[in-house]
Parts: sequence; C-alpha cells; structure tokens
Amino acid sequence: MSAPQPEPLDLKTQMTRAAASLHKPSPAKATAVTSDLSIDETLLLHSVGWEPVDLVFGASIVSVPAGVWNWGNGEIVQASEAHTKAVEEACRHTERQCSHVKGFGVVGVGVDVAIHPHHIDVRLLGTAVRPTKPNAAEKRQFDTRGGFISDLSARDFVLLRQAGWAALGLTFGTSFVYAPRRSAGTVLQQKGQNVELTNLTTAMYAARESAMERMQASALSLGGQGVVAVRVNEGPVTFASHSIQFSAIGTAVSLATDAHQYCQPQVVLPLDDILVQFDATSLRH
Repeated sequence: MSAPQPEPLDLKTQMTRAAASLHKPSPAKATAVTSDLSIDETLLLHSVGWEPVDLVFGASIVSVPAGVWNWGNGEIVQASEAHTKAVEEACRHTERQCSHVKGFGVVGVGVDVAIHPHHIDVRLLGTAVRPTKPNAAEKRQFDTRGGFISDLSARDFVLLRQAGWAALGLTFGTSFVYAPRRSAGTVLQQKGQNVELTNLTTAMYAARESAMERMQASALSLGGQGVVAVRVNEGPVTFASHSIQFSAIGTAVSLATDAHQYCQPQVVLPLDDILVQFDATSLRH
C-alpha cells in the first residue's frame, strides 16, 4: 500500500495569511526570566511577594600606575584607590542594568576581584528582583535611594524582610599596605627561629583598620544601621609579597519598620521518605 501523497503547498495563500497576521495585535506573552537563583530561592521570593527579573552584570577594570608595588612605607594609596574605583564603577554598571530591567534591587551578587600588576579587575553578577505589587514603603525607598545591590542570598534577603529590615546596598573597604623591610641584622638574628614577623603583623593590622573604617563609612553614606554578611580577604599580594591586602565587603541594612519583628521558627517537614528511597534488601543477590 503506497503512502498518501502530501498536499501541494499553496505559497500564495500562506503569504496572504502571514501578511494579514501583521495587522493583528500579538498575544500577551509571559515575561522570560533568567536567574542564577535556585528553585527553592525563587519560590521563597514569591512567598513574600517578590519575583526575579533578570540576570544583571557589572564590571570595571581600573589601571594601577607602574612602580607602585615597589618597596615603600605606609599605605599603597594608588592601589587602594584603584580598587575602590573599580568596585564603585562595577556597582554603578550593575545598578544601571537593574534599572533597565525595572528591578528594585539585586540579590545573590557574586563579587570577583582580580589584582594584577597594572590593573584591578572587578566583576559583579546577580539576579535583579522586584515586588510583584510594591507597597508605599517599597516605592518610597526605591524613589529615594534607587535600586539596591546585595550579596545576600535570596533566603537571607527574605529573612531580613520578615524581621523588618531592608537591604540598602553593597559596602566595601580595601587597603594595601607595604610591609617594612627587615634589617640585615634582624634577618640574621631571626634566621632558624620561630619568631613573629612583626613587620608583616603590623602591616596586616594597619590594612585591616583602614579597610574596616572605609566599609563602615560606605555603610553610613547609604544610611545603614549595620553591615551583615561581611566577607574578608587578606594576605600578601601574590606578585608583591611585601605588600599586604585587606578587603572587606558586605551589605548595609537599616530597620524598615518601627521595631524589629521577631521571626517565629517554622517546622519544615521534607516530603522525601529516606526509608522508601533506600531499601536494604535490594542489596541482596
């Protein structure tokens, strides 16, 4: 039995139908969402009336003048300023993308910093979010301060909101400090001994104090009452071991309600039955 023959194409009819469809309004389409949030985080955001919008990115590369990594005393001011400028510009680019996709803020921001002899590279990547039906307080905060950038996970962001706190923005502080040279006599005296290298210790404390003060000043400039989820990165610079770096970054927060709201603990019952998933008798041959 021979297979049925396909009907011949009527190109004129198809072109007429296609031309007619151009005059019809397109059907409403759901907004596509690109996000690096997990499914649990996405559902958690929806549970408090927020939704992910799109993946946003910001990057900045700032040059470091030649020769600044040579031996010296005190802070390496030009390197510290280059790092600060790179973070600020990366945040500005991220905020611009968040505003473009009509987000109220960015959560789960990953901060990637690379320090090179002649430049400092900063990259930010996170998910823009917004309330599905913003209330008056949320609109007021957005109109007053604009969108926020936060390295908080979506889970921590939701917990903060439930407790009556609001994320204001990313705060940071960085300092590069020279570790003074040890004299030849000190090197010979300490050779083969377990002693504290006070030149490195002193440089580390100096870098830490400057970086933490700058992070706190950054939080105060945003009107923050505190900084949460602070992460620090410290140690010698890889290509200039006599230079010590200390960086601190976190999210500035402030109380959005009249008083702190105490979160009631909730019992979560997993639906997976471990005994059903694993049957010991199945190991028998």
